[in-house]
Amino acid sequence: MAGKNKDQLIVLGAGWLGQPLCLQQLAKGWDVQGTHRSAEHQYAFQRQLVFADQQLAHQLDLHNAWWVCAIPPRSRHADSHYLATLKLAIELAGTMNAKGFLLCSSTAVYAQDNLTYTEQSEIKVSTARQQPLIDAEQLVLNAGGKVLRLGGLIGPEREPGRFVAGKELQSSSNQTVNMVQQQDVINAIVTVLENWQVAASIYNVVNPAHPTKADYYQQKCQQYGTPPPTFTSDESAERIIDGSAIESLGFNYQFAI
Repeated sequence: MAGKNKDQLIVLGAGWLGQPLCLQQLAKGWDVQGTHRSAEHQYAFQRQLVFADQQLAHQLDLHNAWWVCAIPPRSRHADSHYLATLKLAIELAGTMNAKGFLLCSSTAVYAQDNLTYTEQSEIKVSTARQQPLIDAEQLVLNAGGKVLRLGGLIGPEREPGRFVAGKELQSSSNQTVNMVQQQDVINAIVTVLENWQVAASIYNVVNPAHPTKADYYQQKCQQYGTPPPTFTSDESAERIIDGSAIESLGFNYQFAI
């Protein structure tokens, strides 16, 4: 039986980002449930959640919990069912008296124009990837939830010096990067939950450092002794996502990208 005065957390998509969030909050004494598609559970906090036949089959039973959706919008199984899953999850959260619903979205919601983007920037749809992100955010905002737009995620098993090594990237060497480290994202999530009443509806979560891709990837590849990537262009391309607004909640970026 869950402790009545304990903080409680449900994480939809307890994978690369969601699982360490679950483990951290468990260690802080929270009651936690994190979902995955498998019926096999490695951890006691894991629960199955599967979208099938236009319904959610789930094992969740934490009432009065915070809900965080960390299902990647582009994950293989989520592509066709992401919005339907999210809609049903929001409804389920309502029936379980969720304290609040927080969506992990992406800075890919912004256009590719070379501008500096803040949470107030107008969203202009220019790529196929933007629309599902916009639709997902709107579902959550309409239900009174909040949204974190995450930059490119790096951290354990996601080291840029490995995943770009020797590749030809379809971008400019002078394009600026908008990255964020895994633990900073986890800290940002917890900061918003703990300041829910005063927090804005949308925050960008992006490290304030914006080196060019050429400089950034060269340095990362040097660390691993891997060949740096090549680029299809050298045009100047300063598309910067400003992630400073969330600092008004007392959050600080602590981890280098």
